[in-house]
Amino acid sequence: MEGHPPLILYSGPLSMFGAKVQIAALEKGIDFELVMVPFEMKRLYQPRHPEVARINPKQQVPVLVHGELEIFDSTQIFEYLEELQPELPLWPSGRAAKARARLLEHQSDEVYFPPIIRLMSLQDQPQDPVAIAAREASMSYYRKMDALLAERDYLAGPFSFADIAFYMAQLFGERMGAAMDEGTPRLLAWRERISQRPAVRQVAGAMAAYLLSQNRPLPAFLAALLPTR
Repeated sequence: MEGHPPLILYSGPLSMFGAKVQIAALEKGIDFELVMVPFEMKRLYQPRHPEVARINPKQQVPVLVHGELEIFDSTQIFEYLEELQPELPLWPSGRAAKARARLLEHQSDEVYFPPIIRLMSLQDQPQDPVAIAAREASMSYYRKMDALLAERDYLAGPFSFADIAFYMAQLFGERMGAAMDEGTPRLLAWRERISQRPAVRQVAGAMAAYLLSQNRPLPAFLAALLPTR
């Protein structure tokens, strides 16, 4: 990266998608400047950071700036990082294996996470039929991921962006009441393996510290990542 323009990542203290990119960049050993945009629990990201609003029509983080390049969306940013530092790949080799890993990453965002979004607005109504259905959908997804881990340590074979994506998604799922249980022991062991990775501890630990500062409850696995003094 010497001689290249600085890489700037705009994220937020509770951005699941920004955290995915942060972890990937750290895993790849890519130097970057992290800009945490203003965030407040009641107002969220209002007012929007001017650079985020300028670059992303959806006015959301993450946003990446690298010289004249300005891109957004966590998956698009990751693909750029993968080409920027191909020597430390976060996709498996081979067309079929890579396609399966990419599909798993996509499913984390587009299949698993929509029910979690529904749970976010029903925290005080856990017996609402929509909340019950959302938790059931989450458990069904957990069982599928648990089955994938029957003969491997990571979702797509080697550790990959698919693992990063689902780890961050399930972190929010756990916070919203869609917890894993003893019915998915391999998935629980997978989460513990991911939690021990230094890049994950750094990013998820900072998120845990922010939640604690806002007097928000922490799942046990996330509380274990709080930075020690």
